[in-house]
Amino acid sequence: MAAERGWRHWLALSAFCVAAGALVLQYVILMRGASPAIGPALATLRFFSYFTILSNLLVAFATASACVHGGGSPAAFFRRPAVQGGIALYIGVTGLIYFSILRHLWQPQGAQWWADTGLHYASPVLYVAWWVFGLRHSGLRWRTVMAWLGFPAAYLLWVLLRGAWVHEYPYPFIDVGQLGWAATVRNAAGVLVLFLGLGALLVAADRGLAKSGWMDGTRRK
Repeated sequence: MAAERGWRHWLALSAFCVAAGALVLQYVILMRGASPAIGPALATLRFFSYFTILSNLLVAFATASACVHGGGSPAAFFRRPAVQGGIALYIGVTGLIYFSILRHLWQPQGAQWWADTGLHYASPVLYVAWWVFGLRHSGLRWRTVMAWLGFPAAYLLWVLLRGAWVHEYPYPFIDVGQLGWAATVRNAAGVLVLFLGLGALLVAADRGLAKSGWMDGTRRK
């Protein structure tokens, strides 16, 4: 059991280090490239306007909370099974959309390649692996899937409001200025359907792992 706790701890710590390191590196790159006209405040606002950044922040919070003892109510919140599962959904969608749609749009080099790889590939893989293999599954409820949609829906509302204000959108498939409202709404609805489908898949996986006794010594033979 001690060895088991050990590798679970190191898997969580690895996910934290990758997510946190890539976030810091990406922020430094962004700030160095920001024009004087934008300034640090607007550059920071732009940084936090990417779903990639927010989902990796959640990964860092959840894995840090798993690696420390105690920590009060914030750490307890990120140890909730529904929260840990929701973060697996968000970071999983981050990696999937980047790999299938966005990676073809640019070729990052140097430090940007390291940040890009950490945020979109290593962090999703490590966190989802930790969620599947490193946690004791509790049998999530199906209604949790709808609750998980709250975060991406709120994010979508934010980026559309911000885009109407500054005429800048973080992702091309929700760029109202280039696509118009009809295409943007269709794309946004498609992404929300993706969240819904993958969320249901995660709940099904969690319930199956819970019934099998995964990680609690009662796995069925």
